[in-house]
Amino acid sequence: MSLDTPCLEALGVVKVATPEQIRRLMCPGTKDAATVRGGLKDLEAEKLVISPGSAVRVNKAGVRITEKLWTLTQAGLDAAAVILDRPAREMGGTAKAAAASGAKHARAVTDVLAAFLQTPPEPTRPVVRKNQFAPAPPAEEPAGESAVWPEGLGPLAVWSTEIALPVGGTFLAPARDSLRADMVFALPGHETVPLLFVEVDNGSKGPPIVADKIARYRRFFARRVPTGTGNGLDVPLWRTVWPASPRDGHPPVALVFTKDMGEKAMLARMREIGSLSREHWRGEWSADYAPEGEKPDGYRDYTGTVPLMATTLRQLAAHGPHGPVWWRYGQSGWQSLTDALDNPDDYRAYSVREEARRQARQAEQERKRREYEARRRALEAAKWTCPTCRRSVYPEEGLAPGGECCPCLSYRRSQPAVPEQQQPARGGLFGRRRT
Repeated sequence: MSLDTPCLEALGVVKVATPEQIRRLMCPGTKDAATVRGGLKDLEAEKLVISPGSAVRVNKAGVRITEKLWTLTQAGLDAAAVILDRPAREMGGTAKAAAASGAKHARAVTDVLAAFLQTPPEPTRPVVRKNQFAPAPPAEEPAGESAVWPEGLGPLAVWSTEIALPVGGTFLAPARDSLRADMVFALPGHETVPLLFVEVDNGSKGPPIVADKIARYRRFFARRVPTGTGNGLDVPLWRTVWPASPRDGHPPVALVFTKDMGEKAMLARMREIGSLSREHWRGEWSADYAPEGEKPDGYRDYTGTVPLMATTLRQLAAHGPHGPVWWRYGQSGWQSLTDALDNPDDYRAYSVREEARRQARQAEQERKRREYEARRRALEAAKWTCPTCRRSVYPEEGLAPGGECCPCLSYRRSQPAVPEQQQPARGGLFGRRRT
């Protein structure tokens, strides 16, 4: 087995990396990066890779370690294009200049990619170098790396780095004010996120600059081009390259903060970036009419907005991209990737609540109808016939069961009382004399 192909594949995606970073990307089951360094030496002999610079890192023991930075030559770039099955024109540059200057940002991008991939460590045997006569003893799996490993977002071949997003011009010749996505994940049919754009923030740029990049993402996503079919229709430019997003709004953008600056400082930076870019991710609220005393309901229309979420490299590396590591702007708390990508206050969610309210109203109307029918049956069973007018009489306050109805009682009570008739006058001894 040779590591030549994995090294070419890794550098074809990230463009520049140290042997330790390549080890974590491709073969974390190896004991150390010596095997990767050997593979890179073989590729160097074939003029496929070069090491134009170096970088310094601090290991877990706090020791500063200087490592070579490796990148592809033009021939190596062409070889990597074949391995990744990508057109050579989409491979970008060799990143030789970045490697010569230490490639600080590029190394941060590679660390973030490793955290996204979460490549599970598998026991491996050391690779036999070319012209090596006897294999070295089997490498031991690093302690602690055989434990439960978080689920990753991969494979490596569906990731790209430093991708031009033209707000004008073309992908090969972007206009001024265009931007470059640090990382792009594109896997059509993926259940959770078929398309994800990632920005790596190492704290070197102020929040206004980061927020402005979100604004340019929105301009890029909103750009439309003719379909080329002659029917006069157009489509978003990004849809000519990547799969459609299954949710309202534009494709999601993830911010990954790599600088350790303390929890309070990190949250302050995250909130400031969110506040400055609010108009691009917030969505427009549409409220329902609500009767007095009731809280109005409604929904947010995310059409034309950028779903924006954030995390830190520390959290991403520890829990993986599917863990509760995402802060979705406009929502609260840390969420899994699936929950962070959801819009619980959009029309879809509102329609579910509205349907529940409609069913509740129907149930209330049905309850009242049943109660009315029960009262009507009870009244019908208790009615009697008025003995005076022979009309049906229903129970009512002031009526005696079996007695007269209200009209008959009212009539009887409205008649004047008749005085007693006087006895007629009689004549005779005791009678009044007639005149």
